Amino acid sequence: MQMKIDAHHHLWDLQSVQYPWLMAEGVERFFGDPSPIQRNYLIDEFRRSAGQHGITGSVHIQVGAADPMAEAEWVQQVADATPDWPLVQVAFADLTGPDLGDHLDRLQQLPSLRGIRQIIGRAPGEDAQTGTKELLADPKFRAGLQELAHRGLSFDLQLIPELMADTARVLAEVPDLKVALCHAGSPHDRSSAGLARWADQLRPLSDLPHVTCKLSGLGMFDHAWTPASIAPIVTTCLDQFGQDRVIYGSNFPVDSLYSDYATLHTAMEGLVPEEWHSAVFGSNAAAFYRI
Repeated sequence: MQMKIDAHHHLWDLQSVQYPWLMAEGVERFFGDPSPIQRNYLIDEFRRSAGQHGITGSVHIQVGAADPMAEAEWVQQVADATPDWPLVQVAFADLTGPDLGDHLDRLQQLPSLRGIRQIIGRAPGEDAQTGTKELLADPKFRAGLQELAHRGLSFDLQLIPELMADTARVLAEVPDLKVALCHAGSPHDRSSAGLARWADQLRPLSDLPHVTCKLSGLGMFDHAWTPASIAPIVTTCLDQFGQDRVIYGSNFPVDSLYSDYATLHTAMEGLVPEEWHSAVFGSNAAAFYRI
């Protein structure tokens, strides 16, 4: 029986790992007010929600821990404690760091490790403050991507549409690196003109055969989303990437700020052609993340 996989979610135990961004008080983020999710979100709760829709395995994505190694080790403990639920992870590493090799060596001792995420872009306002987009011009970042490819690790790419052309040029130099585009590339302007621009900006990435697209996190820039409002995004991703390079992710618990799991999953199933379900909700993620 083929697995159904949620390829993008988070877990946190606030007594085990610290998340400064999550626990900040009175700080409105681009994705909204985090106060409803300022609590433990553990594997049992996630499994109850996802399992009702046939999900039988998942991919944990790093989520801004104060100590990224502590987070990765905690996720490994969760994976070890739930052998009946295949759980793999994408951890954090600073690809420009002087100790990258040592850090990756430690991470690769964790059996659940499959890849790395270092965020390039979250939202225009926040990116202007963080300066993470400067990674694209840093030769150490490109060397870090090449190191991931050499080690057989994947890269989860989070950015905004304005950075896609430059990013595509960087990724074209690392054709052996498997890349997962998080959140469909974060189309933050949901006007008709904004979505048209995003679709054009997406093309340089979708033209790269080693880039796969995640249908995830679509509520972060549309807190009152409906199936109709996200349909153009899903359709564009399916058209540009094709059946074999699109995968489903819930982005829970962040996207629980906008809907419950059932509403999200049902909407996605309705927007993806039924004959594509086995690929988008299962086999593509299983192959990409070696589940």
